[in-house]
Amino acid sequence: MIEFHSVSKIYGEDYYALNNVSLNIGEKEFVSVVGRSGAGKSTLIKLLLKEEAPTKGRVLFKGVDVVKLKGNSIMRYRRRIGAIFQDFRLLPSKNVYENIAFAMEAGGRTKEEIRSDVPQVIEIVGLKGKEENFPHELSGGEKQRVAVARALVQRPEVILADEPTGNLDPIHTWEIVKLLLKINEFGTAIVLATHDKDIVNFLKRRVVTLEDGKVMRDEKVGTYKI
Repeated sequence: MIEFHSVSKIYGEDYYALNNVSLNIGEKEFVSVVGRSGAGKSTLIKLLLKEEAPTKGRVLFKGVDVVKLKGNSIMRYRRRIGAIFQDFRLLPSKNVYENIAFAMEAGGRTKEEIRSDVPQVIEIVGLKGKEENFPHELSGGEKQRVAVARALVQRPEVILADEPTGNLDPIHTWEIVKLLLKINEFGTAIVLATHDKDIVNFLKRRVVTLEDGKVMRDEKVGTYKI
């Protein structure tokens, strides 16, 4: 589903955020991408979201070159990919329902689809009864659940999670991990960028280890070995 072919991302004259990375991620996979700060995890996510373009190489999604997407094709592409970030990125002036609905509106969904889908995804992430709460009224774990719901409501084929538990306490961390596993069981692929050793070792799933922008290990059932 996702293919990186000899991908490098160079900043300035000689800083390689990614260095000749080749990687395939299949449908319905759960992959942890691990490495120290600056290893290239977030850059990999940005390339998949088309927030950055590779300096060299190709990034493909189901055979389509992401770099070549333009105009409405970018919007359609991003509807197929959900994203979750460490800092939640919620709109402070909108409540839980409105934050999730806004993602659907931006994706060109109809009012009927929004009325149907938003309550369903709120229930899936365990926020029923919190629909009218604003971000400042939520715990960190609840904010991240809203972010997960916002990604999930587009019914993406893959969710990219960039350090999604970085700002959470241990209890809320494990709630989000279990929620990602649940979503994966529904058939959505998960790409989890993390430096949390306990999470990676708990998952017992595929682990890709980055060091200085290079893939150092790619293990089908891996552990955190940095």
